[in-house]
Amino acid sequence: MLAGHRRYRPRSLLLGLAIALPFALLIALMSGPVFISPLDWPAIIFDPGASLREQDFLILSSIRLPRLLLGCFIGINLAVCGAAMQGLFRNSLADPSLIGVTSGASAGASCVIVLGGGWLESAAAGLPLVAFGASVGGLIAVVIVYRIATSASGTAVATMLLAGIAISAVAGALNNLFSYFADNDMLRRISLWQMGSLDGANWYRVTIAFVVASVLIAVLPRCSAGLNALLLGESEARHLGIDVERLKRRLIVLTAVGVGSAVALAGVIAFVGLVIPHVLRLLVGPDHRYVIPGSALAGAILLVLADSLARVIVSPAELPTGILTALLGAPVFFSLLWQQRAMSSSL
Repeated sequence: MLAGHRRYRPRSLLLGLAIALPFALLIALMSGPVFISPLDWPAIIFDPGASLREQDFLILSSIRLPRLLLGCFIGINLAVCGAAMQGLFRNSLADPSLIGVTSGASAGASCVIVLGGGWLESAAAGLPLVAFGASVGGLIAVVIVYRIATSASGTAVATMLLAGIAISAVAGALNNLFSYFADNDMLRRISLWQMGSLDGANWYRVTIAFVVASVLIAVLPRCSAGLNALLLGESEARHLGIDVERLKRRLIVLTAVGVGSAVALAGVIAFVGLVIPHVLRLLVGPDHRYVIPGSALAGAILLVLADSLARVIVSPAELPTGILTALLGAPVFFSLLWQQRAMSSSL
């Protein structure tokens, strides 16, 4: 924890975030090329017979509502996975992509776009084939990293980190290879996928994101005691009765599912899993009992508001959400690093 940062009461901060989330959803419903006032919602919902109201009803129910819910659930998934990885690696600057799932999913998506034609529907998953390829690519990357880092003596976190870096490099090379052989249309699809966007939101994708978010919210808070013990070191955590290896496996699987599904559903959305839990640690301290639920709320708010801004900032065109989160997240991250450097030099 950095000295000099103002500490907030954890419960008060969580309450504030819980109150802010509905307002963020309200802004998302109003925002877009067509502004729809909340004062008109009752007439639109309960009396959509008029042609203009019917159009507004379709915009709200078929476009904006599934999109904001998808952004909400994906923001939750990325942020809580980031909190879990920072706890596992005992580094508040860690990112869920460290275990290679993001780069692996991106390579899988690129592979399907180039070799499989892109947007064909998968009979098995009911999702575009590119999303299925992203899921498989992320899973393969995580399995390889875990197998490399695991031995008879357990799973070495440092080895996992190095293996994740290596897998990310290989996946990046594969992405470049697929881009080299892609035609113009395929190359545009790959680029748009890697930028990250919620424009493909539908109720089926919302359901998948909701199921994954529900699992993460139900399971990860139960890992809070183990993550808090890991802050003292693995040996100390074992002395406190924590099954460290089981905890590592659980966190890796949950992160793979959470981040892999997010990339499969919306492409690569950067910085949410890095900045949000890091800021929460600065505000409320390292206790994962508050960091994990706080990250879930703040991640949902950030991604919903970022997507709302992405829909109007270059209207009537639309900016990919992943670009906006990177543009917003990078300066915040650099500011945090600068503050950390300044405070470390003053000690």
